[in-house]
Amino acid sequence: MSILETKDLFFTYPDGDERKIILNEVSVSFEKGKFYTILGASGSGKTTFLSLIAALDQPERGEILFHEKSIREIGYEKYRRNHIGIVFQQYNLIPYMTGLENVMTAMSITDNSVQTNMKAQALEILESVGINATKANRKINHLSGGEQQRVAIARALSTNVDVLLADEPTGNLDAKTSKTIIDLFKTLAHEKNKCVIMVTHSEKIAQESDVILKLNSDTQTFEVSQNEMV
Repeated sequence: MSILETKDLFFTYPDGDERKIILNEVSVSFEKGKFYTILGASGSGKTTFLSLIAALDQPERGEILFHEKSIREIGYEKYRRNHIGIVFQQYNLIPYMTGLENVMTAMSITDNSVQTNMKAQALEILESVGINATKANRKINHLSGGEQQRVAIARALSTNVDVLLADEPTGNLDAKTSKTIIDLFKTLAHEKNKCVIMVTHSEKIAQESDVILKLNSDTQTFEVSQNEMV
C-alpha cells in the first residue's frame, strides 16, 4: 500500500512569452520499505517534482496524497513539519549550533511524539547514522562534509517521520563518502521501513536503489524500472 502518491501532477515554467511543461500529468506511488531514486539530467524537472511532494511548491493541477489524503487538506506546513524529512545537498544546518543542537531543534518543533529525554533520543538517532557523542557535540563547521550530511539525515529522521526526501545529497561528497550515505539510505528503507526518495543525476547511484523513476524529457513523465539485484 502506498504511503505517498501523486495523481496527474502538472507544472510549467515561464519560457519567454510561453510556458514550458516540466511535469505532464505525472502519476506515481511510493511505498514504505523501499529506496527510490528520481533520475534525470540537470533541468529535467526532477528537483521540481521533489519540491512538489515536499510541499515546498504547489502543482498547477493534480493532487499529492499522503496516506490517501490530499496534502492540501492536511495543510502544507503541518505536512512538512510532521510527515516528511528533507535532506538537502547543501545540508542546511544551523552553523553556530552543534550537531546535537541541530537535531534537538528539529525535534522541538514537531507535533509528533518524542521521548521525554530529548537529548538522549537525539544522541541515539545520531549514533544510528554514524555520529558518536563526541562528534555530536562539535559545532557544525568542525565536522567534515560527510559528517554534516549524516547530521542532516539524523535531523530529518528525528521528528519520527516515515518519508525521507533527499535532493542530490551526495553532490558535494567524494565517492567513498557518497557510497556510505547511499548505504545508509538503503538501511533506512530496508531495515527501518522508511520510504526514501532521492533525486540524482547519477546512473551509478540510481542502480543502488530499489526503484528508478527516470524523467523522460520528451513526455515529461516518469519511466519506472525495478532493480531486481538490490
